[in-house]
Amino acid sequence: MVKKITFIGAGSLGFTRNLVRDLLTFPSFQDAHIFLMDIDEERLNYSKLMVEKIVKAGNYPAKVFATLNRQEALDGADAVIITILVGGVQIWRHDIEIPKKYGVDINVGDTRGPAGIFRALRTIPVMIDIAKDIEKYCPEAIVLNYTNPMAMLIRAVQTVSKIKIVGLCHSVQGTAEMLARWIGAPMNEITYFCAGINHQAWFLKYEWKGKDAYPLIREAILTRPEIYKEEIVRNEMFIHLGYYVTESSGHNSEYNPWFRKRQDLIEKYCFPGTGWNPGEWGYILKEYLKREDTWRKEVKEWIEKEPINLERGHEYAAYILNAILGDGTIFEFNGNVRNFGLIDNLPYGACVEVPIIASKRGFDPIKVGNLPPQVALLNYINSSCEELAVEGSLEGDPKKIFYAVAYDPLTSAVLSLAEIKQMVKEMFEINKDYLPQFKNFEI
Repeated sequence: MVKKITFIGAGSLGFTRNLVRDLLTFPSFQDAHIFLMDIDEERLNYSKLMVEKIVKAGNYPAKVFATLNRQEALDGADAVIITILVGGVQIWRHDIEIPKKYGVDINVGDTRGPAGIFRALRTIPVMIDIAKDIEKYCPEAIVLNYTNPMAMLIRAVQTVSKIKIVGLCHSVQGTAEMLARWIGAPMNEITYFCAGINHQAWFLKYEWKGKDAYPLIREAILTRPEIYKEEIVRNEMFIHLGYYVTESSGHNSEYNPWFRKRQDLIEKYCFPGTGWNPGEWGYILKEYLKREDTWRKEVKEWIEKEPINLERGHEYAAYILNAILGDGTIFEFNGNVRNFGLIDNLPYGACVEVPIIASKRGFDPIKVGNLPPQVALLNYINSSCEELAVEGSLEGDPKKIFYAVAYDPLTSAVLSLAEIKQMVKEMFEINKDYLPQFKNFEI
């Protein structure tokens, strides 16, 4: 039976292109009806051209449709992949620039802290609207979310809806591959067990041919300067906490109180190397501002000139859909779901990132138990802030947003409560047109 696969936020061109490529490598989806939906007609049209190029290059019988109508895209869908951005760079730039004015130096700002929280506040109402449409038009669909801030969005949707949604990120497999490279191990000989929260999960086990590989990783970090410099923040966390954390140093430097609270610490730990991005303030913002003028040219060149590589990538989405909707090959991945008895020493009901089995039965999260206390404590603080932010959004309570920002590890390491309150007021004011869930902003 032909499957209908819907992309909401198909104007996220890199994600859409790569996920469609992966999906079509599985025989079960090569004749799929791929529905692309976005509110930006220009980006949607480019997305359709990119996907059609992939379909043609693979000589697939798949059909591609593009629509501005979300209901049309969702009607009868077997799977929904969400990659939205609410508010363009001209609004989310304030997530970075306002905290900087107060002394909170943010590098990426899409996950947690003041920047991640206000991105969540803008996005949660839209995600809930999408969930309601899924309940109405395709209630049995498998829903995969790639939109950040992952934990807060999944927590919000799974609070108000029963749709079959899980949050996906590539930081677990990306980190696993990086560590294997450092010790010279083929990935097919590596096994691991990883859990925590999104962008801050921990490799509780990392083994090569069934033997603990942490001694080899520690040796590589301590004896090879090029490896230490590649991920200074995460390597320092590993040296001192004993477990390796997912997501880049650029991200993780924002999620704790140790590396970005003073300029000398930023220069020592953040600038020399953070894997895929420099640790400078507002790095991602600056990159997106540059792309405002160049993305059309880059997309056109890809469509017109770029040779197609049809090899499957390492994103989880296509493997998951194949396990549930395709040939049934069981697939284990790390995903984001609510914590109902999965990690005992993190907040009950919060969003956690744990191993999940995908099969014809659907999603089966694996119970982790307790995280090591020294890493659970950092997760617990961040997760509790996320809980407050989601509650504040769902209840329309601006005070809970202030509390969530006040306890953020980096913010609280830099600012007083009075300074934080003033910063949050300013962020509410600039975002007010995107926050229909709040009747007032009094904190």
